[in-house]
Amino acid sequence: MTANIKTNPLSYGLAFIGALLWAAYCIVTVRIANGVNGITLFFMMVAAALWIKYLIVSDTGGMEINLSSVVYLLLAACAMGFGYAAWNIGILEGNVTILAGASYFIPVLSSALSSVLLSTALGLSFWQGAVMVCAGSILCWLATRERKIKQ
Repeated sequence: MTANIKTNPLSYGLAFIGALLWAAYCIVTVRIANGVNGITLFFMMVAAALWIKYLIVSDTGGMEINLSSVVYLLLAACAMGFGYAAWNIGILEGNVTILAGASYFIPVLSSALSSVLLSTALGLSFWQGAVMVCAGSILCWLATRERKIKQ
């Protein structure tokens, strides 16, 4: 693992910072949101900022807009928007332990589904990773479950 990190420290460093920021976001959201889901406003502001940046800075030429590109854009927007909205609703109103457990398993299921759709065999390293993810999920559940006090 150390050898892999040394080959591309920027990517691994950014991934580590991203993990810390995501954890901080989840903690801060619960504490300051007061039950209000602000993800819609956040996405609208990010979209506006990116369009402004594209229009001001971009020198790649014009965009080709056709039915296919619009469909892909809408599907991606729905997947991202609904995903983040569901996450925020889960953080604000749901069972965080179940949400955390599901967040461990979704990438494993997504990879397995992609493997089936692409007719690609999953190697030993995938299954080793899947076992580690499942073990991590179980450890998370064990660490956060409520213990009954014996009287």
